[in-house]
Amino acid sequence: MLHQDTTSHRDASVRETSALIASDKVEGTSVYGADGKHIGSIERVILEKRGGRVAYAVLSFGGFLGLGQDHYPLPWEKLTYDESLDGYRIDLTRDQIENAPRYAERDDESWYRENSRRVNDYYGVPPFWM
Repeated sequence: MLHQDTTSHRDASVRETSALIASDKVEGTSVYGADGKHIGSIERVILEKRGGRVAYAVLSFGGFLGLGQDHYPLPWEKLTYDESLDGYRIDLTRDQIENAPRYAERDDESWYRENSRRVNDYYGVPPFWM
């Protein structure tokens, strides 16, 4: 008996289930602070290459029309999805996040190698590689 491939009939455009969400749907999602105020939005999700775990969500805010925005890598564990807001909450305010490690558009991949420990220490969570 031949093996029949049943996966070819599934819809590849599904972007969300009750427990899972596609990265392109996370990007652009609003982030709210402990005070309930809108801080910014998730610009991208950074995954651990070998293990596949989400390491950071990059929060962006500030600037004008996308220019001059600040980018703050948030450890994924710090975000909680809030259905009532259709966005993520973090237990800090915008002012507290503004004091966190951030990077500029001109920074390259070495930024994470040099600053990952600082980011996790600032937010008080263990590094994603532990």
